[in-house]
Amino acid sequence: MNTSQEPLISRMKRSNILLLALALLAVGAGFLVRDKVAAPNTGIELGNKVPDIEMANPEGKSLALSELKGHVVLIDFWASWCRPCRAENPTLVKAHLNYKDKKFVNGRKGFAIFSVSLDRNKEQWLAAIRKDQLSWKWHVSDLQHWGNKAAQVYGVRSIPSNFLIDGEGVLLAKNLRGPALETQLAKLVK
Repeated sequence: MNTSQEPLISRMKRSNILLLALALLAVGAGFLVRDKVAAPNTGIELGNKVPDIEMANPEGKSLALSELKGHVVLIDFWASWCRPCRAENPTLVKAHLNYKDKKFVNGRKGFAIFSVSLDRNKEQWLAAIRKDQLSWKWHVSDLQHWGNKAAQVYGVRSIPSNFLIDGEGVLLAKNLRGPALETQLAKLVK
């Protein structure tokens, strides 16, 4: 190879390497942008996909909030010793009975309640479930009182506290009390 061709070949190699590097950067940036657009934010702000909760039920079986995908779900933080919680329970029972079999926009399978107890005493927790006639099966607790992991993740500082999510786990409303819960559910029915 003569010396007059060397700079041309070197320039072509550098040019190809530069083009390859730019192409890789563009592809990488495309993946970053796609991930940010496609993945909803996870958190406890309205419009966020809420974090999953996995905890034991009274029988010791692990239940996960994600098992209720497709349902409109009220995540309810409460305790047997909490008088305002107990006073709110008849409202939850009524809403559950009225909406458990309804079809919702973005919640094809009906309405469910996922109750997270901040109790320490299992017997008192179970007695309150029976006495208040909380007939749904989604009752969980780690029996850690205010140290409850789910309560910490959800930023629960007082109870009763609740979060209404759609069938995809996206947060629609917080702390619905009394008739506000049924009013919100009525708006979501197909």
